[in-house]
Amino acid sequence: MKVRATVICEQDRHVLLVRKPRCRWTLPGGTVEPSETREDAAVRELAEETGLRVDGMLYLMELENGSTRHHVYEASVVNLHEVRPLNEIIDCIWHPLESIHNLNISDATLRIVKAFQRRL
Repeated sequence: MKVRATVICEQDRHVLLVRKPRCRWTLPGGTVEPSETREDAAVRELAEETGLRVDGMLYLMELENGSTRHHVYEASVVNLHEVRPLNEIIDCIWHPLESIHNLNISDATLRIVKAFQRRL
């Protein structure tokens, strides 16, 4: 099973989403390398994909979807307004939580965001 660290950044009831070329919108994150913790992977992936720096992470949940196990963290970010697409990411958006279902997103992203909304 693939183990993924997934990150939620929320600001004013908007969530940060990223997109690779010809792909659906997703939450930032990626594969946990064998030499790192899930939290370290979440911090690394967020920085690599968006340039955002973290001053705290809160573990929210684990979600299995198909052959992937997502370990979901909420990030407290220090440079929120400096977000930009980096590496394989071509676009970043702050999208309203209430209309997340209107985007072309994966089932896992939708399930994670809906679970996150319930705790707000």
